[in-house]
This record gives sequence, structure tokens and C-alpha cells, in this order.
Amino acid sequence: MSHVQQSDDSTLGWGGWIALLLGAALMLGPFYFMFVFATLPRSEIFSVPPPLFFGDHFFTNMGILMKKIPFWTNLGWSLYVGIMSTGLTLLFCSMAGFAFAVYEFRFKNALFSLVMGTMLVPAFLGMIPTFLIMDALHWIDQPRALYLPGAAPAMGIFLMRQYISSAIPKELIEAARMDGCGELRIYWSVVVPLLGPAFGTLGLIAFIASWNNFIGPLVVMRSPEMYTFPLALRSVQSPVDTEWGALMAGSAIAVIPLLIIFVFSSRRLIDGLTSGAVRG
Repeated sequence: MSHVQQSDDSTLGWGGWIALLLGAALMLGPFYFMFVFATLPRSEIFSVPPPLFFGDHFFTNMGILMKKIPFWTNLGWSLYVGIMSTGLTLLFCSMAGFAFAVYEFRFKNALFSLVMGTMLVPAFLGMIPTFLIMDALHWIDQPRALYLPGAAPAMGIFLMRQYISSAIPKELIEAARMDGCGELRIYWSVVVPLLGPAFGTLGLIAFIASWNNFIGPLVVMRSPEMYTFPLALRSVQSPVDTEWGALMAGSAIAVIPLLIIFVFSSRRLIDGLTSGAVRG
């Protein structure tokens, strides 16, 4: 009986699995300890060795946090800004991507290059101009200052343009024109229903970016009642007396929505990022 040794390059050996497990532990470890510390009193968080198991002080920590910040108001503003930012980003980026993918007009390539060039500019360079513009518009301490200025990011326009160019046949658009559809009707009734994977990808990225945004609210928000959740959590920290258990409880609450969204949307994210590469 002959023994044929088959080798499969796609199969990981023991070394590969160990490396993956170590990498997963390094990535998930901070999240685990954050949830553990959220259930412990402040006196136990900095004990040596550090506690590895959950405690029973979560609701106590949440009570402390709610006394220090308007918890539900800040959480509501973060949710509102995230939804508005995501919706406007999907609308404006899909319209701009549709225009760049379908139409031919003068200076099209130059304009698209200019849009892409904005990705090379560090975000912190726009902090002062953004504040001056928001102040001139009397938008300081207003939520619209957080979602309107960045409603059409270059990355979103690029993603939509690439997806529409590669995944939506131009013959379909021409057929709609021959049937008498106007350009806005073509966009809304023909193109938008086919943008599911791209919408899922861009929407996930936009919502996470808005939910985690810290610099934007720090620049334009003044009242604690108008803070988004990351900025409100930062206000809990003090150089003298920080309730670390309460801070960890708030951080755990802030992370849970992102974990849920990513778990249920990760497949769509991958599909949206790779669809333009596998379709002709």
C-alpha cells in the first residue's frame, strides 16, 4: 500500500495556528479586561496581579457615571449624529460616484484627482478652518456641525465610483434612458437598488468613524449636554480623582454597538470591498 503525502499550501500548520491565537489574544485581551474592570470597584482595578474575573459592581459604576455626565443625552446625540452622518454620506457619495462613473464632462479627470488629493491632507490641518467656518455659520455647539461638513468624504466617493463602474452595466443605464427615464429617476430607481454591498460597506465605515469621532466634538461642542459619548467619557477623567470603574463601564457601553454592528455586517463589508475586483 503506497502512502501518498498530500500537501495543501492553504492549510495552516501548528505554527500558523499558534500565531493566529496569539494575535487574537493580543487584540481581544484589552476588550476583555475593559469589560472585567467595568464590573469592579476602583480599589480592585489596580491590584496586583490584575483581576481576571467579573465582579458585581457594574450597576454601581453605571450609577457613578450617570451622576457625572448626562449619560442618556450624550448617548442619544452620538446615535443621532451617527445616523445622520451615515445617511448623508451614503446619499452624497453615491450621487457623486454615479456622476463620475457614468457621465463624461469637461475636467472630469482633473476634478476626480482633486477629490482624491484631499485624502493626502492630514485631518488636523482642517481643525482651525473648520472651527472658523462653523463659528461664522453660528453652528458652534450644534450637532449639524459634526455631520454636514464631512458628508461627502473622498474615500466614499471613490468607493461608489469604483463599484458603479465595475458592477452596474452601462447597457442597463442606456436601456433606462431609451425607456424615457430621466437622470434622477435612473439614479434612484436603477442604480440605488443595486448598491446594496457598497452601501453596506460605506455605511459601516461611516457609522464607526462618526461614533468614534473625538476631535470634531472637541473643537465645536461647548455644553456638556451637547457632547457626544466619546467626549463625555473623556470629561469623566480627572488628574486628581478618576472613577476608573465608571469610565470602563461607559467604554464598554460605547463598544457594544460597534461590536454588534461589525459581527452582523462583516460579511457585507468584505463583499463590498471585493466586489469591484471580481466583477468585470
